[in-house]
Formats: sequence, C-alpha cells, structure tokens
Amino acid sequence: MSNNTHAAVGYLPDEKPTLVKLLLYAIQQVIVMFPATVTVALITGFQVSTTIFASGLATICFILITGRKIPMYYGSSFAYLTAISSMVAAEGTAEQIASFEATGILPAELISYAQFGIILSGLVSIAAGLLVRFSGRRAVERILPASITGPVAMIIGLTLAGNALSDAAPAAAEGVSGSSWVWVISLITLLSTILFSRYLKGVLGQLPLLLGAITGCAAAGILLLIGGPEMNLFRAMPAEALAASTWKLGDGSIFALPAFSLPKVSWAAVAAIMPIAIATIPESTAHIYQLDIYVNELSRKKKGKHYDMASMLDKNLIGDGICDMISALIGGPAGTNYGENISTMAITKIFSVSVLAAAGIIAMIVSMFTPLIRIIYGIPLAVIGGLEIYLFGAIAAQGMAIMIDKKVDMFSSKNIAVIASVMVIGIGGNYAFGGNIPFFGLNVPCIAGAAIFGILLNALLSIGEKKQQAEEAE
Repeated sequence: MSNNTHAAVGYLPDEKPTLVKLLLYAIQQVIVMFPATVTVALITGFQVSTTIFASGLATICFILITGRKIPMYYGSSFAYLTAISSMVAAEGTAEQIASFEATGILPAELISYAQFGIILSGLVSIAAGLLVRFSGRRAVERILPASITGPVAMIIGLTLAGNALSDAAPAAAEGVSGSSWVWVISLITLLSTILFSRYLKGVLGQLPLLLGAITGCAAAGILLLIGGPEMNLFRAMPAEALAASTWKLGDGSIFALPAFSLPKVSWAAVAAIMPIAIATIPESTAHIYQLDIYVNELSRKKKGKHYDMASMLDKNLIGDGICDMISALIGGPAGTNYGENISTMAITKIFSVSVLAAAGIIAMIVSMFTPLIRIIYGIPLAVIGGLEIYLFGAIAAQGMAIMIDKKVDMFSSKNIAVIASVMVIGIGGNYAFGGNIPFFGLNVPCIAGAAIFGILLNALLSIGEKKQQAEEAE
C-alpha cells in the first residue's frame, strides 16, 4: 500500500500545489534553467539580466499561447552560439569586437542586429507548427520519427557532457580552482542530489536539485571558512552587468531594470541565424514526446486521465517560434524549451503548469533585483557543474526513453543507419571540431548537422518503403 502511495506522488499539468510548495518547486526550476541560460548569454555577449528576464517572459507567453496545457520552460539555446559569432564577425567593426573582448558584453548595436535575425528565425518553428496543424502529426513524424528525435535528444545531452565536467572542475592556474578540492565540491553536489532524489520522501523528495545546490554551496562555504580566501569558490558579479541597465534605482545596488533594446535590420544576421532554427525543431519535438511519456506514466499511477501531450506538437512548435520573437524583441537570445527543466520534472514528478508559470515570474523578478543577481552569480561553478552532470545525463537517458516508448525497431537496417549517423555526426562533430563542422566554407553546428543529415537520410531510405511493406504483407 505504501509503495503505491509513494509511486503516485507528484503533480499533473492541471494540478496546482499549495503556495509554499509552488514557490519551492518554482525556485528549483529557476535554478535548473539558470546555468545554461546564463552561460549562453556569457558566451554570446548578451546582457545576463535581460536574458533571464526574457526567459521568464517567454515562458509565461508560451504557457498562454499553448492554452496553459504544456509545462515547458523557455531558455537560451546553445544551438545558436556559432551563428551569433558568425554574425559578429560579419557585422562588427574592429572597435566593437575589441569592446566585446574587453568587457564580455556585445555592443548594443550588434545585439540589435542579432535580435532581427532571431525574430525571423522564429518563423521557421512557426512554419513547422503550421505544417503539423494542417497536414497532421504524422506528416512531421514521417520527417522526424523517433529514430531521429531520440538520438537528437541523446546527443543534446551527451555533447554537453564536456561543459558539465568543465564547470565541475573549472580550469584555473592558482587557488582552489586549480586544485583537486574543486572536485570535492562538485561531487558533493552531484552525490547529494542523487541521494536526495533517491531516498527523500514527500515534499523534500521533490526538491533534490534545490537541496543539492544548497548542499554544494554549504560545502563551498565550509571550505572557505577552513582554508581562507585562497579556497574561495564563490564568484562576484562583473561591474559591466549594471552599466547598460534601462533604469536604475539610485546606483542600482538594489534595483535595476534589464538592458532592453530594439532590433535593427541586418540581413547578414538573418543569413547567419535563421537556418539554425531547423536544429531546434527535432529538439522541441523530442521534448513534447518526453513530456507525453512521463506525464502519462504519472497519470496512470494516479489513476487519472490520459494527457495527449504529443497531439499538441503544433502548439509547441508555434509557441517556440513566437517565444523566439518575444525574447529577441526585448534583447534576449534565441531559445527553446529546456531539456534540463523537463529532466527536473521527470525526476521530481512535478509537471504542474502553475509551477512553470511561477518560475517565469520569479526569473523576471530575479533579473531586476541586483542582490538576487549577485547571489545567483555567486553560486560556485563547481556546484553548477555537479548539477549539470546529473541533468545532462538525464537528457540523454530521455532520448533512449523516446525510442523505447515508440518501439523503434533496432533490427531495421534503415533505423540503425539513421541512429548511427545522427549519433556519430552529433558527438563526433563535438569532439573533432569543437561543436562546429566545417562544410564548404560554413561552420555547421554538430547538432544541427546531425539532425539535418538524419532527416535527409531517413527520407532517402523511406523511398519505396510503403510498396515494399505492401509486398511483404501479400
């Protein structure tokens, strides 16, 4: 009896926790999205506070666009990193590029150009969603079967494995970051998170990632107390983070609005950024299938109704494209619905749409209050890395779950060819070329290249398939 009761713990999309639980669950989702979302901003040079605000605003808009039925969090996408770099190289002056290298923040004009490219890239996802709506889900499933979406989900997680370990043990020439003690903090974070998710019951059992982050920070605090300043892993917010604020209260030490900006026309930015949206379609499709699996597994245990999440693929894709436009309109980077947050929901069994909406609101609030931004900046990178090891691995595991749930025939030569090609191009491109595969003068992101090649190979190998099946049936 107790096993059945424990198995049924969790919240379905239309269920709402009590206020205290809602806030705790939402804070956990914010912590989960933060590392990747902010990392994209730091790498591309977008304003961090604007990026956090845009992710929260886009999440709320996504929930409204999809009729409050799909629990997703919208965050910055790694798929666009190379595209932004290409745009900066093409459009930036020597002075602008030098400024970026010195401060780590793109000049406002270059951000505005990127915004224009991102807004138009949203049209790609919207077009895919409309194709699903008017031609049916099977039209997209023929183009993007589980033999593609599953491996794409796997390589998304696996190609981020290096990022996770780099964050778990950040390279440094001196101090604690250059010693083995940094591994102690990341491993404490990782193992405590795993143990919390495995053994804690009730409300605490649904907060393993938040508790893991707190445990890791506590361990870093103890290390600081024992070892002194040389053993400090906590970080400080850069002064440039407040420089471009739209409006500050006083000196901005308490309250500062993010640095909002408007897009400027740049067709070079469109050429660099728009094609990358193709890579986010398999990712977004994989995510809705992941949700379908995990939500209905919980619903079966709770003896609830069937949630046909997969049938909302069109709304998911359209919402993704519109949210790209919303994020870019105010100065945020391009994004997608986040596998990290889906992993968190799968681990905690909390799929409540209300929790995701609250997370979006909290993210927007965090982006405006400087002390909160300082606290988040202060989280040791080793703690974030410890969480990422678990989360990125969970993304890869969910890719396997998609293929198992969709009963992909692993004895089919066609499926083996598609899966093998997607996996090797995606992971091999990351190892051999640093994530961007050189191809006739273009730098193709390995995930985008793997997804596109998988789509084309699957289409090629599907020629004459119906005729062959009919002959075999006879």
